Amino acid sequence: MKIRDFQPADAQALYTIFYGAVHQVARKDYNFEQCNAWAPLDYDQHAWISCLIKNKPYIVEQQGQPVAFADLQDNGYIDQFFVSAQFPRQGIGAYLMQHLLQQAGLNNMPLLSSNVSVSAQPFFQHFGFFIVQQQMPVVRGIALSNTLMHKVLL
Repeated sequence: MKIRDFQPADAQALYTIFYGAVHQVARKDYNFEQCNAWAPLDYDQHAWISCLIKNKPYIVEQQGQPVAFADLQDNGYIDQFFVSAQFPRQGIGAYLMQHLLQQAGLNNMPLLSSNVSVSAQPFFQHFGFFIVQQQMPVVRGIALSNTLMHKVLL
């Protein structure tokens, strides 16, 4: 495994990872309608690429193929953290989270935060994140539960 920076040519592969993570992994905690609102099959490719360019995610590659991605914003916010549903429980997410924590340390970030899905809460808790509040954001007209989580670093 190796970690590298995002390149615009990664956009389709990252959407495939995102879509699979939502529809295969998070599906146990969200219904069909919620998954479709969160990760629609028919999506705005330009908006997706713009989001990725803005977020500048780190990409985990395995055998030259993207298998996970996550970003870390300058304010310590993690907007996206997704691992391919084809590679569950292989340490890819842990490898990526360790990289984010290392980057946060190098940049003297005092706090990390993320709006975390029900499915990902145990993973984030394993890395020392704690629940700040439960939330019910509306995405494409559909309510999706998530949790604001923080991790204090300094």
